[in-house]
Amino acid sequence: MKIGLAGYQGAGKSSLFQWLTGVAPDPAKSHLEQSAMAVIPEPRMAPLIALYHPKKVTWASIEITDTPGLSRTSEGNAAKLACIREADSLVLVVAGYGGKDPKSEYQKFHEDLLLADMELVTRRIERVKESLRKTLPREERERVQFELDTLEKINNGLATDNPVSAEGLDDDEKQVLSSFRLFTQKSCMVLVNTADDEQDPDRFRGMLGDKVVVLAAPVSLMMELTQLSPEEGASLVSEMGLKTVDRDEVVRTMMDVSGQMLFFTVGEKEVRTWILRKGGTALDAAGSIHTDLAKGFIRAEVIAVADILRLGSEREVKAQGLVRQEPRDYVIQDGDSLFIKFNK
Repeated sequence: MKIGLAGYQGAGKSSLFQWLTGVAPDPAKSHLEQSAMAVIPEPRMAPLIALYHPKKVTWASIEITDTPGLSRTSEGNAAKLACIREADSLVLVVAGYGGKDPKSEYQKFHEDLLLADMELVTRRIERVKESLRKTLPREERERVQFELDTLEKINNGLATDNPVSAEGLDDDEKQVLSSFRLFTQKSCMVLVNTADDEQDPDRFRGMLGDKVVVLAAPVSLMMELTQLSPEEGASLVSEMGLKTVDRDEVVRTMMDVSGQMLFFTVGEKEVRTWILRKGGTALDAAGSIHTDLAKGFIRAEVIAVADILRLGSEREVKAQGLVRQEPRDYVIQDGDSLFIKFNK
């Protein structure tokens, strides 16, 4: 899974990148995108590790991509945003210090996303119109005309600040748009970068209504605290009287907003977390682990991690009849532990 960070110059976006990934951006590459992995926190891992004593522990990670700082004049922003077209979800970093208005900054960013999408769709419309000027077989002409109708529907929505959501499209229209990866159809959350001495970060929550998730944190300060021991960091935050959001909450919120969850595979060889989209099936999960598991899928043996931890062993879970044999279309739940049975 890939998360794209975006924001205007000076908002603190690169500091957020470093806080989440532990990797300092290269100043010499500030005009380019930079990517690094961020481990997804999971509190259930520690007791599982203590229970299984595995030879190997693997945490699921997400790819974080930092983009060049955007211009508030919008000049060149479409090109700068292009590097996160393939991102599954967006995080907008806005300044909430020095008298800045994060709400208006979000609205300006929304306009830049609209413009970037319109530029992409408009270019394609022109190419499709050129195709229709040629002599085409009937079936191909109908297909090209349908593409044009779909693109114009999308473009009209963008032009009126009313982006067409995926729910407003039928399957054929979704197919037309599948390669565009429009920004305005991606999930997005906002992180307000506050002043170090911000006393009420909760005042920013809900500033955009209930449709956009908003978190607030003094990003530069939180990044600096990572250089201290947990005890020293907690003591400093307490002394300053701050109410902050920690890194784990930010990462898990990003996961939730992007529609992703975690499932587990556990055993003496390895305890591991895996990313899966919410609503994903046992077959999808098998494919996430290895394509061979999906190809030869027979069934999934499913145990809730909560049951393993509550009863203290898989043996006791099985003794109480809490192991389930599920088919390929079983919808995975957050916290499921899977063992895939398959034909080799």
